Amino acid sequence: MRIPLYIIPTKTASGATKMSIGSQIFFFSLNILLIAIISLLFYLIQPISTQKIIYIPKGGTNGIITQLKEQNGNISVGFDKLLLRFFGYPQSGWIDMGSSVLTKADFLYQLSHAKAAMQAITLIPGETAYIFLGQLSDKLKLSFDKLWREYERLSPFEDGWIVPETYNIPLGVDEKWLISYLLNDSKKRHEALSYELTGEYDESKWSRILTIASIIQKESADDSEMPTVSSVIYNRLRIRMKLQMDGTLNYGQFSHTKVTPKRIKEDTSRYNTYAYYGLPENPVCAVSIDAIRAAVNPESSGYLYFVKGENGKHLFTETYSEHLKNISR
Repeated sequence: MRIPLYIIPTKTASGATKMSIGSQIFFFSLNILLIAIISLLFYLIQPISTQKIIYIPKGGTNGIITQLKEQNGNISVGFDKLLLRFFGYPQSGWIDMGSSVLTKADFLYQLSHAKAAMQAITLIPGETAYIFLGQLSDKLKLSFDKLWREYERLSPFEDGWIVPETYNIPLGVDEKWLISYLLNDSKKRHEALSYELTGEYDESKWSRILTIASIIQKESADDSEMPTVSSVIYNRLRIRMKLQMDGTLNYGQFSHTKVTPKRIKEDTSRYNTYAYYGLPENPVCAVSIDAIRAAVNPESSGYLYFVKGENGKHLFTETYSEHLKNISR
């Protein structure tokens, strides 16, 4: 594009055309300004591809723009950060961009003004990822198969990785982004809690802790019992005694299936602690912080057995004969 130069000539006494230095500077600056404005307008109308629903973490503008650049190569960290100041401060949380193809101007405007309609969905401690993803599929009108494939592809464990809590999920989000958000958010929490409780984060060690915590979660009548149930698990593991705990069979799609002698006999998975020694290879369910703390710091006891009493709480014993007496009661 050629930009015309705006020059107003003047004549000297001899009739020659001449322009003052001040006028030359003025019109030169005007031309530069026109070029800058046209370039800016051209930049702002350039199309940019994006996810319709995106997640913006809390943080400074520079950090947000940097993350957006990682997700979309059409972002210029320095220039877009400067432009964003004229549109407003970028919001945190889920944002509905309105479309997957926008102009750069619309994209920057949406970052500072748009919000997404939300749906609150709760993952309770003790529930399995399989059931939770089914709830997400039903309430958000998403494909369960796509959710499950993404979960299996990205999750380090078969279960127990998504932190139980109430999540505000935007309507319109796609399966890939949702699973990525849930798993990445949970990873930050697991790492922080691991450093708090153990002074390090080792994925294999943390997997074992989560597996024990998930059994505690399934077996305990309430939070107060968790350290005691934890001690039974460790005591049995120490003497190489089968755990024989029903809760381990309530994994995956069997989260709410009643454990019967028939089920115990027919289930050949490693979750069946009646058939196999030691721990299952993966956590059984989502776990609370109380269950994790109990797994890290079990009560000191000699208990090997427990059975549910009349009040719903468990009766713990050290010997099998005492255990049989409690069962008979």
